[in-house]
Amino acid sequence: MAKLLHLSCSPRVDSESSAGARIFLNGFRKARPDWDIDVVDLWQERMPEFAGPIVEAKYARMRAETFNDAQRNNFAEAERIATRFSLADRVLISTPMWNFAIPYKLKQWFDIIIQPGLTFRFDPAQGYIPLLKDRPTIVILASGSDFATGMNRGRIDMATPYLREALRFIGVTDVRFVPIGPTTGPAESLRAAREVAYRRLEEIARRF
Repeated sequence: MAKLLHLSCSPRVDSESSAGARIFLNGFRKARPDWDIDVVDLWQERMPEFAGPIVEAKYARMRAETFNDAQRNNFAEAERIATRFSLADRVLISTPMWNFAIPYKLKQWFDIIIQPGLTFRFDPAQGYIPLLKDRPTIVILASGSDFATGMNRGRIDMATPYLREALRFIGVTDVRFVPIGPTTGPAESLRAAREVAYRRLEEIARRF
């Protein structure tokens, strides 16, 4: 069965990014009722801390050394998480912008799966080579500022370039961003931003 993987990155079920994801998924289910939707709630997901054995495993892998038991067990967790992503035919990432960038749980997820021999490899002649196949990916990014029109109140969007580059590094380049913002300020501005984003999400969902 074809699969859509949804990385849900907000700890709040009533957040703007979560609401946008529901709009998208409602449309997607109508367009593709036979697809499986695998929801990965990063605030409920079991993820190892990126310290100790999993860091040692990464460097052991880079040096082509044999894992010890602790390294093997922790790297198996990275393989489990990366495999769940790699099996998806389509990907939805819904996330808020926190302090100009992404929530630490999403950064932790990337730190875990970006592993040598798992999602990329290094060739002395060619450099870094991604190991995952490309797949259509939608990123819903909610922020307090309006980066779509440039009314960003002096803030900098470091989330979009990071997500684009992290995904590209492992092989995913077919990525579209749907901003929702501003999410703070006058009620009319918030309503207008939601309407624009929701219309776009409904349109994309019909063809995704």
